[in-house]
Amino acid sequence: MSGETCIAGTGATHEVFNQSPALENFNSYDADQPLQEAVLSYDAAAFEESIRQHGLRCGSAESIAWGFLANRYGPVLETHDRTGVRQDLVHYHPAYHSLMKMALSHGLHATPWLEPGRGAHVARAAAYYLQAQVEAGHGCPVTMTFASVPALRQSPELSEHWLPKVLTCIYDPRNIPASQKRALTIGMGMTEKQGGSDVRANTTRATALGHMAEGDAYELTGHKWFLSAPMCDGFLMLAQTAEGPGCFLVPRWRPDGTKNPLELQRLKDKMGNVANASSEAELRGALGWRIGAAGRGIPTIIEMVAMTRFDCMIGSLAAQRQAVVQATHHAAHRHAFGKPLLQQALMQNVLADLHLEVEGALALTFRIAHALDQPADEDARNLVRLGAAVGKYWICKRGPQHAYEAMECLGGNGVNEAFISARLYRDAPINAIWEGSGNIQALDVLRAINKTPQVLDSWLATFDAVPGRFAVLDRAVVQLRRALADPADAEYRARWLIAQLALTMQAALLAQSGDPLVADAFIRSRLGGDGQHHFGCLPRGIDCRHILKRAGPWVDF
Repeated sequence: MSGETCIAGTGATHEVFNQSPALENFNSYDADQPLQEAVLSYDAAAFEESIRQHGLRCGSAESIAWGFLANRYGPVLETHDRTGVRQDLVHYHPAYHSLMKMALSHGLHATPWLEPGRGAHVARAAAYYLQAQVEAGHGCPVTMTFASVPALRQSPELSEHWLPKVLTCIYDPRNIPASQKRALTIGMGMTEKQGGSDVRANTTRATALGHMAEGDAYELTGHKWFLSAPMCDGFLMLAQTAEGPGCFLVPRWRPDGTKNPLELQRLKDKMGNVANASSEAELRGALGWRIGAAGRGIPTIIEMVAMTRFDCMIGSLAAQRQAVVQATHHAAHRHAFGKPLLQQALMQNVLADLHLEVEGALALTFRIAHALDQPADEDARNLVRLGAAVGKYWICKRGPQHAYEAMECLGGNGVNEAFISARLYRDAPINAIWEGSGNIQALDVLRAINKTPQVLDSWLATFDAVPGRFAVLDRAVVQLRRALADPADAEYRARWLIAQLALTMQAALLAQSGDPLVADAFIRSRLGGDGQHHFGCLPRGIDCRHILKRAGPWVDF
């Protein structure tokens, strides 16, 4: 009854205790020692204060709450207005818009293009890594906008009209023509029902209309089975022309202010990445401007794909980091069988192993970020060419098992949607599939090596700096070189090859500049050949406490 006073203890069945508190209102950059080391090692020290301030925003209770709300109240498609006029409008929860504003105002889509040079891509990767730990879905339009820039630059006329607003560090979600907006976002549409990753099988047709103010114009007719972030202002799409596949920028609105006939059929009902809308679309004579040379659409859009694959690496790394953060924080506060979980040997084995995965993934990701900052260096370009596929395959592939093991550390709470662990587990397979699943990445690595053998030379040169320091790594490198020199059944063995390329590179990078105890533990556990492939099986003699102290300040022995 309203107004009654509760008598203390009346009806109480128990006192709530021995539950870990929410981890919020902390600086996610200051809490991450390996990230700080990468930022300083790879020439991004000048950006550190900006990254630190972003870490404070990403660790705030407000930002964390936005991530939960954006997933609880996902996007909703309204194809027509109340009078039956076609509008193809996707509604998002305000929390989604808050996350987008936070990302774009920090320049996660633009800063390395606006001010290229020393440390720019490393700093952007660090900030994106922190942001992706808050929520993964909104990263899709941020990534595609970022990745579209090299492709858009291939068309001077389109660049003149579009890039100034694409590279503006504000968020303008209004559903109005591009000419009336302050800032623009870019999406991508490649996949069709019948083709999937085989984009040469696409059936969407593009018919030339002639030259318009923004470039060579075409009319596109066909469908796209996956069109992510459908409220973007323009989309890079592939379509068949008389000369072969072409790449086109398809705007949501025509220059005359009328709606472009890019019609959304429905939103995908996905298991993860819920905050991000993925749609099915029909192009019914939609206007598009060609980007790049006629019939060279696939090489044109591949530049965008390479950058989105790099962001898949960052996103999966971020999810692994968040999983470790939650698991170690919980273990530091939860008691079982008379002592904290963090003090128990088997839990230390699991948690240290999970953190080692983050250390290795971070080492590879930020080495590629550093290479992106050196476009004039041939070895750096080769590392990016091979590393985007190798890293995307391995880091994303490891995500689902990593998410599950970290979730198990929380027990029953881990599968509860009130805890972020459940969302991390649902999201984990998405990056592994998006932008080309595992087989596609493995075949791309073989294609790159066969077409340009120098990319492999640049990759293997990294190992020259660490011979003799770790016998297990030396043996693994010899085995890898032998396997790569044998062309027989290369496609059949491609997954093993790409996994070894990833593991040996991670190990070499940790051996060169990482913590020596971390490097030793990583090499022995990943390359030691004991046959154990699941987490929590570290060999004897690993200093788990030392490793776990690097996971966060809440780990205190």
